[in-house]
Amino acid sequence: MKAIVWTGQLEVRDDVEVRDPRAHEVRVRVHAAGLCHSDVSVVDGTIPFPTPAVMGHEGAGVVEAVGDAVRKVHVGDHVVLTTLGSCGQCAACDRGQPTHCRDTAGKIHAPFRVAGERAFQFANAGVFAETTVVSESQAVVIDRDVPFSSACLIGCAVVTGVGAVFNRAKPTHGQSALVIGLGGIGLNVIQGLRLSDALPIIAVDTNPAKEAAALEFGATHFICAGPDVDTAAAVREICPTGVDHAFECVGHPGLVRQAIDLLDWGGSCVLLGVPKFGTEASFVINTLYNDKSILGCRYGSTRPHHDIPMLIALYKAGRLKLDELVSGTYAPADVQQALDDMHAGKLNRAVLTFA
Repeated sequence: MKAIVWTGQLEVRDDVEVRDPRAHEVRVRVHAAGLCHSDVSVVDGTIPFPTPAVMGHEGAGVVEAVGDAVRKVHVGDHVVLTTLGSCGQCAACDRGQPTHCRDTAGKIHAPFRVAGERAFQFANAGVFAETTVVSESQAVVIDRDVPFSSACLIGCAVVTGVGAVFNRAKPTHGQSALVIGLGGIGLNVIQGLRLSDALPIIAVDTNPAKEAAALEFGATHFICAGPDVDTAAAVREICPTGVDHAFECVGHPGLVRQAIDLLDWGGSCVLLGVPKFGTEASFVINTLYNDKSILGCRYGSTRPHHDIPMLIALYKAGRLKLDELVSGTYAPADVQQALDDMHAGKLNRAVLTFA
């Protein structure tokens, strides 16, 4: 079958195979997969990952086969795939925190073969392939009338961005918010804030073309950052004492510091951007004594089998924007063009179509 494989360089291959599902696994025919910055981070070395590896972790498709012990998913089901292959049995899973599951965190699976050689699966998903095999817990059944091109984005960008708001920051009505970086994650943070009735919602990016999308998704203000712009002063013109919530969606230590500095007393900063492993950031400790908080956030602190059906319901009610996230669809052979368009700032999200 066809797949996009990282071998030290990005290759579109047609000599890829995937094994049959084991007892608690399902095989899914991938119809659409979003291109995420985490995939790019493997290519540029920010995230080290063994090779060869089938890339992609944001996908949706149709179940083709199930293992003998699978009970919740059936052949023919339409599913969103998540990277979170939690065990469902540990203390963290039992208390409703599957992102804290240590039984599965960091494990790397290899259900593929490339030219006969054992190949790994990026982020437990490997959805840049016509077919993949995942744990039953990673396949969340969705309504059949939801387009795959929109549904696939729920698996990472949407649950991470909206989840960071709903599950981590938990703003109350009328609280102010700052979002730094308006890629797929940042736009979904904005719409999570809109759904939470945050006000104002200040969006910051260096790309002026991001303003239209920021306002469409719910921002009340847009600041185009750059060498000639005092971003902090611009934020304080809107919120003189600082903001209640800040979200850093870039992964730059200087922006982390800026987000913390712009918090009001009692405010919280949620870190969502992924810097190179080992990167350190600094801040003035004394300012935190004004009840400020710095919050890490893995995968939107999401509970996939609770949150994804909720997000689908919001989408079908016209309250969550999914179709608007899709800026362009690409064939697998055009993945480099999708990457170029992403780096040029032309996209909210690129979607690769496999069926």
